[in-house]
Amino acid sequence: MQNVTLNVQGMSCNHCVNSIEGAVKEIGATAKVDLQSGTVSVQFDESKLSLGAIKEAIEDQGYDVV
Repeated sequence: MQNVTLNVQGMSCNHCVNSIEGAVKEIGATAKVDLQSGTVSVQFDESKLSLGAIKEAIEDQGYDVV
């Protein structure tokens, strides 16, 4: 398992948390959003899922991974 922390812009409320955590869960990873720091901590199996796919899932929800 790999752990990565991503900086994500545009998050401001619990809806944002639920959208991102749900989207990441759908593709087979787990995410924990920290609104105060503007980060998303993701844990995933790199043999099954790429970091690019995770970034895309977050960006598809309308947020910017920087």
